[in-house]
Amino acid sequence: MTSHHYKSNAILLAVSLLLLVPRVGAEQCQPSRWGAQDEIGAANHVSPEQVLMATKLVSKGESHPLGIVIDQATPAFPPRYLQLQVVQPGQHNGRSLQPEFGWDIVYNDDLAQLWFGIGPQLDGLGHMGEAGTYYNCNQAADFIDISGLKKLGIHNVPPLVGRGVLLDMAGYFDVQMMAAGQGISAADIRAAATAQGIEIREGDVVLFHTGWTDGMLQSDPAAWAAGEPGLTNEAAHYLASLQPMAVGADTWGVDAVPPVEGDKVFYGHIEFLRNHGIYLLETMNTGRLAREGVHEFMFVLGQARIRGAVQMIINPVALW
Repeated sequence: MTSHHYKSNAILLAVSLLLLVPRVGAEQCQPSRWGAQDEIGAANHVSPEQVLMATKLVSKGESHPLGIVIDQATPAFPPRYLQLQVVQPGQHNGRSLQPEFGWDIVYNDDLAQLWFGIGPQLDGLGHMGEAGTYYNCNQAADFIDISGLKKLGIHNVPPLVGRGVLLDMAGYFDVQMMAAGQGISAADIRAAATAQGIEIREGDVVLFHTGWTDGMLQSDPAAWAAGEPGLTNEAAHYLASLQPMAVGADTWGVDAVPPVEGDKVFYGHIEFLRNHGIYLLETMNTGRLAREGVHEFMFVLGQARIRGAVQMIINPVALW
């Protein structure tokens, strides 16, 4: 791995901000609206009725990948990284597979060492908690193990299918790219939704376009990873009250970094994941949707189902 991932002072700023937040006691935990044993949270919104509703949003036959392309140079929240090797098993040093298979077969395989929380990703409900408590009052000591989560694993999450909505916040603020640390308030969400003709409904997948990844990732990857525009704590609380299925953005962490004055850094993660069982979608590829004015679409995600995993690299699809 290169120093690009670990030695950039700009990237490490994000970690420093997180570590500086004082530990506070969590509010009294409330069991999930879906029952004390529930492990999938807002994925319970997926139903035959929701899927059929979402299919009606496809009228042009257009599709768009919401995952960006990543590689070994893609910056990530330290110490996350990706390393990839393409290998040819049994074919090195002039060896041939012909005796085994009867013909001159050649093939390649992938060998990777990586963190699942890099690039376009789904944050599962076991990703972040507060004061040792996670979604649905699960206590860290009871379900977290180095070999995988015993509860809240990403493998439990069913295909996420529903209505996707895009709020073009860069367009709302009349900029190509919002600034690092620029907060999106609840009032901003309401005003942008009204201006763009969007009603956020229960069970929706709500995506925010800030222009951050399109404008910054290639030109200044260290700065891209050191901060980001995003939701304020108050906006996360407001949005969670609308009971969406998932919330995402074209940024690596959805929340504003550095946080606006008076906010806790990354506390939106607690509001969504721990307090409401709402999934987070990070580093989403929203530029085309914003450029073409696509504010409503069918959202489909089927993530890799690795037992006990916390997060997953994903490529959801928007269809309209």
